Amino acid sequence: MDDMVKVGDITPEQIAEAQRLSAAFVPRKETPGSSSNSGSPVIADSPTATGTGFFITDDGYLISNYHVVKDATKVRLLTSAGLIDAKVVQVDAANDLALLKANAEGGLKNEETFKPLPIAASRTVNLAARWRRVGFPNIGMQGFAPKLAKGEIASLSGAGDDPRYFQISVPVQPGNSGGALVDERGNVIGIVSAKLNASVALAASGALPENVNYAVKSSFLLSFLESVPDVSARLKASNTADEKFSDVVKSAQQAAVLVLVY
Repeated sequence: MDDMVKVGDITPEQIAEAQRLSAAFVPRKETPGSSSNSGSPVIADSPTATGTGFFITDDGYLISNYHVVKDATKVRLLTSAGLIDAKVVQVDAANDLALLKANAEGGLKNEETFKPLPIAASRTVNLAARWRRVGFPNIGMQGFAPKLAKGEIASLSGAGDDPRYFQISVPVQPGNSGGALVDERGNVIGIVSAKLNASVALAASGALPENVNYAVKSSFLLSFLESVPDVSARLKASNTADEKFSDVVKSAQQAAVLVLVY
């Protein structure tokens, strides 16, 4: 899809500049879960890319984008319990999905570490449906705290009427890839994946696109997970009643993790 670009890839040069601009991001060797004097986590070594993921089971399975982890030799997760190693279990390159497993042991492997989100089939989502997203955009400049965004479903199809995607209505930045879109009931209905290629849009229309971004529909995620029966059997049942806004945000924040790719 040449008219769309992935949003989770960050070049080493961009990371270096972000580190220069942010005093909180000082890469050096530290033990997992350690922190700097400022209270911001210190990441061992320098990641070559970052993204977002979210837990889907209470034993540590999580989802991110394939394009976030495709070149990884090592993956780590920044969670509420600290830094945890992870492995890529299975991918769906066609739909830009990746299933990962956190390799937590000992004190890190507990019910407070993994707070999964339920997944609902996206076929019931309507145009202008509201959603929330928690992610980790531009960590070098914006910091490690998860960031909340709210928006609406702007279209029920992606670029070129691609049925796999929703078009969504808020800005997407590097690091947002792999984040969950959750509805007003706290269910995952999509996974942030791409944005319209600005140079292609400018050449075609003479204007730069504004907030034209895309998310993979959750129905494609559910189909992908059917190929891993041990995981699909452990998914939470989708919520059927609306929840308080604060509860939806809290659940999304607890499930979200920063994905660090080396």
